[in-house]
Amino acid sequence: MLTILAYLVVGIFVVGFTQRILLYARSPAPLKIPTTPAPTTTAGVVWRLFTEVVFFNSLFKGDKWAWLGGYLFHGALLLVLIRHLRYFVEPLPPFFAHVQIAGVVAGVAMVGGLGLLLLRRLLIDRVRHVSSPSDYLWLLLLLGIGFSGLVMQFFLRPDIVHIKGAMMGMWSSSQSLPLLTLGDVVFLAHLCMVAVLIVLFPFSKLMHAGGIFFSPTRNQVDNPREKRHVNPWAAGQHTKESTHG
Repeated sequence: MLTILAYLVVGIFVVGFTQRILLYARSPAPLKIPTTPAPTTTAGVVWRLFTEVVFFNSLFKGDKWAWLGGYLFHGALLLVLIRHLRYFVEPLPPFFAHVQIAGVVAGVAMVGGLGLLLLRRLLIDRVRHVSSPSDYLWLLLLLGIGFSGLVMQFFLRPDIVHIKGAMMGMWSSSQSLPLLTLGDVVFLAHLCMVAVLIVLFPFSKLMHAGGIFFSPTRNQVDNPREKRHVNPWAAGQHTKESTHG
């Protein structure tokens, strides 16, 4: 059952993610609309995208509280994901002994960052006004994943040995998950929430993870005076007009 679930979840994610990326790539950019101040060279665009992805540069300029919560969540999530490699790798590299401690601290920080983002949507009028039900549902789902992970870490320990065996063999066997203790039940809920997150990821706002690279306000060079910008769908018509002109 675990093997079927793994292939189904990953298959939906890969197909959905690929489809959305292809849609972004094929969508024409009819206007030259880089957000100013914008770079005037390709190298500048690359640096701008780098700072957006790594430092959330524009978010920091626009909303410090959103930046703090978002950066805390994303940075901690990266460490948590690295720590979770221990369930899929054997033997573990020596440096993983240090990653374990950092991963636990990151788990607490991740939940704290998500809590800050949720409070921001609930308490700030202008943010609450533009928030849709899905915004709250995504935050609650992520909080559920993070909180259940902390519960397993500090209070209700599941059968880690059995779980690691199931995770490492889930692509090639039908090994079942343990369901003996309350900790195992919490793990099963944790796993189901992660599966829901992965399946719905390509069809949600979370696709900003890949979509940011296709945003014309971020990936365009600010050179309208030096080079004429022609709509991709109108390129053929423009060529004909130039020929007949």
